[in-house]
Amino acid sequence: MANIILEPISANAFAPFGQLLPLGHGQTRVELIDELHNGRDSARPRLSVVEVPPTTFPLMVAEMERHIFSSQVFMPCYGESYMVLVAQHGDDDLPDLATLRAFRVPTHFGIHYHPDTWHYPITACGQPARFVVLTFINGTRTDEQFVPLSEAITVIDERGNAIRQ
Repeated sequence: MANIILEPISANAFAPFGQLLPLGHGQTRVELIDELHNGRDSARPRLSVVEVPPTTFPLMVAEMERHIFSSQVFMPCYGESYMVLVAQHGDDDLPDLATLRAFRVPTHFGIHYHPDTWHYPITACGQPARFVVLTFINGTRTDEQFVPLSEAITVIDERGNAIRQ
């Protein structure tokens, strides 16, 4: 089993996986995304509100998901911070664990995943969090794909907190 350390997010580090969206506190309007991707004519936008309980670290991760035909946006409403765990594709089209990154995102940023980005479900750190989520769906199995990882991963917080509870 491999360990990965949670790291602070930056726009450059997250760029292979999507966009970091500054929420612009104190500004009256912030243009965040020029283009959302919907790869199916039959898909429609789904806007959801998701409540996420806080996670304790270490966190065992055994599977990841992707939305092959849709970008996906998470906009935090409240919370302390949250984790995004992402990976690029390997030669087998599955998550390439060598490219795995775990980012801590403060709640004054949203995220926009590129279509077909392998990721773990959104995870709240420290306190419960609420997110508004936008995804394009058509109600079929192609809306999302979950796969088991070739080996389990343990995400450790920045303080090296990997003691099993």
